[in-house]
Amino acid sequence: MNKPPSLKFLFAHPAHFFALGCGSGLSQWAPGTVGTAFAWVSYLLFRPYFQELPLLGLLAVAYLAGIWFIDVTGRTIGDPDHGSIVWDEIVPFWLVLLLTPDTFYWQLAAFMLFRFFDITKPQPARYFDQHVKNGFGVMADDLVAAGYTLFCLALLKRILT
Repeated sequence: MNKPPSLKFLFAHPAHFFALGCGSGLSQWAPGTVGTAFAWVSYLLFRPYFQELPLLGLLAVAYLAGIWFIDVTGRTIGDPDHGSIVWDEIVPFWLVLLLTPDTFYWQLAAFMLFRFFDITKPQPARYFDQHVKNGFGVMADDLVAAGYTLFCLALLKRILT
């Protein structure tokens, strides 16, 4: 992985702050996993304050804003999908959590599945990752990982219940 940017870079522009996951992307060890863990913890903190439909709207805004955050930050860093950019993990994982049963083990399974699909990038995620080198492509490949995660969780729930 490339060296993470500095704290000065994190606070140099609001887009950098969000693209770098409020600082979680500055981790020198597995920033995507740290960013996803940040998503989980932050979700648990803000979820009680939102009903489902307004939260879904907020996630849509966060997703669309993320395209811009990542574009700005990627161009500044010189790498459209630099390892420290983790907003693309955060927002799709928030969506996964919103649609996952509200228990630790279901959320842990969601975390593990999401990381698996984010790392392995099954099609069409791989297409976005390899061919769409901008904020849209970076956000889209993780949205695909979220879709695979939700599909597997639905299958698992059907098997177990």
